[in-house]
Amino acid sequence: MSPFYSVSEELITMIEKLKIQDFSRVYELMEMSFPSDEYRPYDEQKALLSNPAYSIYGLYTESQDIKAFIAVWDFNEFAFIEHFAVNPKHRSGGIGAYVLSELLKLLSKTVCLEVEPPETEIARRRIGFYQRNHFFLNEYPYMQPPISQGKKAIPLFIMTSGSKVDEGTFEKIKGSLYAKVYKLETT
Repeated sequence: MSPFYSVSEELITMIEKLKIQDFSRVYELMEMSFPSDEYRPYDEQKALLSNPAYSIYGLYTESQDIKAFIAVWDFNEFAFIEHFAVNPKHRSGGIGAYVLSELLKLLSKTVCLEVEPPETEIARRRIGFYQRNHFFLNEYPYMQPPISQGKKAIPLFIMTSGSKVDEGTFEKIKGSLYAKVYKLETT
């Protein structure tokens, strides 16, 4: 648990699988938190909930407001965080670190995620946040394919929990993401 998230300030609840009726609120937070090329249109994103490998976990307030959500693809060999956002009303209080910690405990395997190259201050801060939370930057060339028709490919890096990965492991992760998340035909 993050030292910034005080039990005395609020009752801590566990992250829990998204309540389907909350998808619209999660999608609104997704739209506020990510550039449009980094998420699917509403119906495509919601349809993923029927895929057994895909789940969205939320952290709720007592009044059922969504503090944060984390969307995860859980595969045999690793898990992939596709989206992670903290509601602006609840930022800077350690909730992001708490949610990541809970997810890592829940999954008990290597977890990876995509980040922008450290070319801007916000990208460097985001990478620093993940590094403080036990993720490591793997500086192998990686291009996120278009997430949906009409979206653009984005140059990113992969971060992994626990340690950096060697190039062979990186290529396996990349191949799985391309095939299972982005639905690219690989040769």
